[in-house]
Amino acid sequence: MIKMQVIGNLGKDCLVNTVNGKNVINFTVAHTEKYRDSQGNNQEKTTWVDCAYWSDKTGIAPYLTKGKQVFVEGTPELRTYQKNDGTNGASLSLRVRDVQLLGGKADGPSSGGYNQQASSSQVSASNEVSESVDDLPF
Repeated sequence: MIKMQVIGNLGKDCLVNTVNGKNVINFTVAHTEKYRDSQGNNQEKTTWVDCAYWSDKTGIAPYLTKGKQVFVEGTPELRTYQKNDGTNGASLSLRVRDVQLLGGKADGPSSGGYNQQASSSQVSASNEVSESVDDLPF
């Protein structure tokens, strides 16, 4: 089994669909890495990952909004396709097993019901809120 973990920001609000009687939450995560090239110039590289979360736990959907930082884990899939100009293209997708909210740009009172108490906590796909560990000795 291959497992992939991604931390990034949602590119747009998620979509909840029903396919053959099963719920799926679709969203896109952008992971940006900063590095220096061989000339010492700062560079950025962004990888977009299309995510499909097949679950009845759709209660997390209102929190999956554009700009929100998330952690997703699952099985990667590479999809190839032919572009309109005839060249081949590829996209990275992830069949999600776990998704957790980390925070991000959309935190605050106008973030669609995501309250300030939850912003310092971890909300997982099972809709459980577990307090973050602030009593670590370091």
